[in-house]
Amino acid sequence: MNKLLLLVIVLFFQQGLYAEYPVHLHSLSASMQVVYTCPMHPEVKSGKPGNCPKCGMKLVLQKTKAVKPPAPAPVKTAPMPKAASPVKIAPAPQSAVVYTCPMHPEVKSNKPENCPKCGMKLVVQKSAAPKRATPSPVKKTPPAKKGNMDGMTMPAKKESTPVKAEPVSEPAENHQEHEMPMTETDTVEAAEEIDAIQIAKANLGPVKTISNKTPPRTVRYDLYIADTMVNFTGKPKRAIAVNGQIPMPTLTFTEGDTAEIYVHNRLKEETSLHWHGLFLPNKMDGVPYLTQMPIKPGATYVYKFPIIQHGTHWYHSHSGLQEQLGMYGSFIMNKREEWDIPTIPVIISEWLDMKPDEAHRSLHAATDWFAVRKGAEQTYLEAIKLGWFKTKVKNEWKRMNAMDLTDIYYDSLLINGRNQIHQPQFKAGDKVRLRIANGGASDYFWLSYSGGKITVVATDGNDVEPIEVDRLIIAVSETYDVVVTIPENKSYEFLATPEDRTKFTSLWLGSGEKVPAVRWNRPKYFLGMRMMNDMMDMNGNLIEMEGMEMKNQVMDMNTVMYPEITGEEIRSAKKVEGMEKRRAGKKQTTPMAGMDETNSDMVSLSYEMLRAPEKTTLPVGPWREIKFDLTGNMNRYVWSIDNKVVSESDKILIRKGENVRIILFNNSMMRHPMHLHGHDFRLLGGQGENAIMKNVIDIMPMERDTIEFNANERGGDWFFHCHILYHMMSGMGKVFSYDNPLVDKTDITNPKVAKRGLNSEDRKFHAMGSVGLESNGSDGEFMLASTRFKLSTEWRLGLDAMHGNESETNFGRYLGRNQWIFPFIGFDYHRNTMRNEGEKNMFGQISNQTNRKAFVAGIQYTLPMLFIAEQRIDSKGKLRFQLSREDIPVAPRLRLNISGNTDKEYTTGLRYIVTKYFNLSTHYDSDMGFGGGLTLTY
Repeated sequence: MNKLLLLVIVLFFQQGLYAEYPVHLHSLSASMQVVYTCPMHPEVKSGKPGNCPKCGMKLVLQKTKAVKPPAPAPVKTAPMPKAASPVKIAPAPQSAVVYTCPMHPEVKSNKPENCPKCGMKLVVQKSAAPKRATPSPVKKTPPAKKGNMDGMTMPAKKESTPVKAEPVSEPAENHQEHEMPMTETDTVEAAEEIDAIQIAKANLGPVKTISNKTPPRTVRYDLYIADTMVNFTGKPKRAIAVNGQIPMPTLTFTEGDTAEIYVHNRLKEETSLHWHGLFLPNKMDGVPYLTQMPIKPGATYVYKFPIIQHGTHWYHSHSGLQEQLGMYGSFIMNKREEWDIPTIPVIISEWLDMKPDEAHRSLHAATDWFAVRKGAEQTYLEAIKLGWFKTKVKNEWKRMNAMDLTDIYYDSLLINGRNQIHQPQFKAGDKVRLRIANGGASDYFWLSYSGGKITVVATDGNDVEPIEVDRLIIAVSETYDVVVTIPENKSYEFLATPEDRTKFTSLWLGSGEKVPAVRWNRPKYFLGMRMMNDMMDMNGNLIEMEGMEMKNQVMDMNTVMYPEITGEEIRSAKKVEGMEKRRAGKKQTTPMAGMDETNSDMVSLSYEMLRAPEKTTLPVGPWREIKFDLTGNMNRYVWSIDNKVVSESDKILIRKGENVRIILFNNSMMRHPMHLHGHDFRLLGGQGENAIMKNVIDIMPMERDTIEFNANERGGDWFFHCHILYHMMSGMGKVFSYDNPLVDKTDITNPKVAKRGLNSEDRKFHAMGSVGLESNGSDGEFMLASTRFKLSTEWRLGLDAMHGNESETNFGRYLGRNQWIFPFIGFDYHRNTMRNEGEKNMFGQISNQTNRKAFVAGIQYTLPMLFIAEQRIDSKGKLRFQLSREDIPVAPRLRLNISGNTDKEYTTGLRYIVTKYFNLSTHYDSDMGFGGGLTLTY
């Protein structure tokens, strides 16, 4: 009995000690259960990394609130000894990392999976930790220390601030991200990152270097820009070549050289060249009407600047849409001590047979021709057939158009000017560095490799700690340096696939049997549509989820549409809903609803995974902070910052020596690659002092990202803009201007002329319209529309005298960020010699006259379901209310129009799209009766 009593006492004290000092009885990893969850579905939990079974997003470590240890026993024999842990962690009971979904916080899992409701990857559920300051959405000021890359002092970054804003000095410690206490989850994440980097370094192995003994010198290039004809698709088309080639020649320099580039313009139009990502004198930056006047036809312009950095960059025209026609090329700056490894410059681009100006006009005309070409119409017939009718209705109820990932359907995709390119010189065991630039005008590309992992070693010309991934997405204008290995004596495919999966382009490395990369199926648009419905409120704003940190590509909202991650789509919404219900009470280890399988092992690169090899903190100095909302209207193709295009915005003043922090929130439905000229910026995330340096940041919908830079240039104006070419041309940009005298004067002598030139692009009026030629007469519309204004005229011409003729001409201005409100004035003309003048409208007023001419004033408002409600009054006191909707997507290529008003006039018709400009049509009009024929659209 005594032995038994002794055993009980020993067990009692052992249990008490364990409860009081768990860290000392077990290792940290053993005492802490790691739980992964989805930021969109926090109820999804998993014990290992993976994808959310509901939405397909990558699960992340759940950050749980640390709880104070239970109250000590009445009798405490000894104080708790200090833990000898490498990371300070407050004593806490065993905590679990929980993964959740940002869209569906009720989804939780103890491991990374996909959300079963929307397919997004689960991320770690975040909550406050003890003794840790409650984080604001964005920290107020950046670190204030100097950092360098490879021994080179990092150039200061520039940012814009409101004109009236004053510098604010804050204690440096307020900006030190790395000094914040770490939670258990932080410890696990940091350990995983370090492990991943060490593995990548080990697999990469030692890389020999070669020293450039040649003294710095002036390197001259002569570039001859001229029109040419190309045939990428079987059709000869006009393009622009430089020195007779597309892409433009690769320009190579060594750090310390001086670039001297003679540009000879043999075009019949103006041109310019911008040196993307380079630190150079403002007058050499190459933005027409901002840093220089355009290069006139027949003229020669000399760009001369020192090479004070290294890395992979590129250059392109900054005039109009010339970049889309072939004016892009690689710009390589080698270190003095460079890797001795086979290296290939790679520039990815698109080719469009259609004239770029016509493509731009078509986007503003809101035709869905590109969606037709891509098979991405998401019509009502498709929705009914697949069981997504409610999702489609909800989408249009919130006044949204069909889901899409890219703006334009391209006829071909190119790597170094060809769709398929071969480099057979490599053999088994060789490592090859690819210096990749996305020189495309509007496409993001997923990069994958059939020979194994891709090791990322640099981005935007700045080194990063090596990291291995299965694939990465490269935003428009971004650059990455990657290393791939040739496993065997075969030919391996390095594949570039656009987000819409319509085509691909390939680089083949090695010789022998071809080993193709996996082809990815088309996106699952209806699942993406359902997610967007959940993300958007009725006012057209994206809903920010409480406790969800959307930043740095961690949560790719498009994941739900990627079959290679979340499995093939189940062709029935009812089956999807049934799967969700069945999984609601189960452990989330199965594939997401709507998918057959998930590939949770696929590692996709995100900015959070990248770490600078050296500290990049900024020098001590005054701080400024500015916030930008990225805004847009997809219906009218208007893209802006803070709902202002370039021509509507003042320059934002900054001062040399300031540290500028910019907080960017993407309140639009598309991702935007935002590029800052002349500076690199720190991208704040989870790397503290080792935040990566970039000049382009990809911002996904609903993301809030923070960048910071030191304003270290010698004055001048610097452009900050979305690098999707058609977004930039629509006005999505700002100009940061140094509030210091410009040391190197530009060739701009007339600021007023330059300002008009800079503002001219987003002030353009775009023509659009349609003409119906049918058996009962002709009706049509012609419009000239700009960012805010629209001039339109509609007509109906009857073939029979009793049908009469009428026209309505209006001019007005769109109001608000969503441009749902359109007040207008105009003039109406109605002539009908056969109609009885005594006919009254629904208000009891005479609605028709033999020869009526009247001025009108009214307002249009876009209703849910995208109907246009119009109320007008004319100079004779006549009122009219009308409801109308055009281009209802009934079936692939089939569109429905419908309208009716209080004059007791109504019409409905169908249009079948044959080509971009040619349609078969039929319609019934209450005045003209039934007819059929052709409709021409422009």
